[in-house]
Amino acid sequence: GSETWGSIVSPSTRCGVTGLRPTFGRVSRHGAMALSWSMDKLGPMCRGVEDCALVFSAIQGGDGLDPTAIDRPFVWDADQDVRTLRVGYLQSIFERDLEFGDEDTEEDRERAREWLALDLEALEILKSLGVELVPIELPDLPVSALSFILSAEAGAAFDDLTRSGRDDLMVRQIEDAWPNVFRQARTIPAVEYIQANRVRTLVMREMETVLEGIDCWVAPSFGGSNLLLTNLTGHPAVVLPDGFSSDGTPTSITFNGRLFGESEILALARAYQEATGFHLRHPEAFR
Repeated sequence: GSETWGSIVSPSTRCGVTGLRPTFGRVSRHGAMALSWSMDKLGPMCRGVEDCALVFSAIQGGDGLDPTAIDRPFVWDADQDVRTLRVGYLQSIFERDLEFGDEDTEEDRERAREWLALDLEALEILKSLGVELVPIELPDLPVSALSFILSAEAGAAFDDLTRSGRDDLMVRQIEDAWPNVFRQARTIPAVEYIQANRVRTLVMREMETVLEGIDCWVAPSFGGSNLLLTNLTGHPAVVLPDGFSSDGTPTSITFNGRLFGESEILALARAYQEATGFHLRHPEAFR
């Protein structure tokens, strides 16, 4: 799969599978459809962590066809003692009070409560494995305001489509659908795009400070700004099942790593997966 802002994390969650979103540049994107050149990443979605590691070992590295692809050795010890890892967790997000708006239905509210409870249970499971959890916080910078970087680059990637009028042929034409994102992107000033990327650089630098002494960190898959932030900074992530909501749909937790830290997050994810077995459960119709 490819991810720019959740397109490995989200389908992996919905389908109850394990997804690996590698460090930006770790896998060549040659032949893949571009959406945002500075954010697009390719990675596997598989039944379990070990399959993700096997596929990643085959596809990672440069191929001479993508100038952003980087050659780095990938050595994964599936049996690494996770007690040797120093693991952070986003304290303010895990310990937050849920806030709801008038538009949220009771079903929405109950689902949010269930997800938070399962996320907190994931922390307890990690503790039971002997993992040392260290509270950390993401940089206090306006990450959400940088999301238009994706829109600007997508507008450029699909410029021919928009100029030719073929965007009118796309089925979804509601306000936030891609055709309108491409059209609206043409109004984004170049100055704002450059300034946003300057702030993005600050976020990257701040993350290096946050992660001093940390091998990886745990985050709710869709909580706070972690998903957007790590897609902007290029940090890798493993998303894997952490339970099921009351309606039987799968939920997930995300382990993020330092740049090129796929080995550590895969080892942590494997230990968690072996301890829980959520990836082995299937809906009634598929048993």
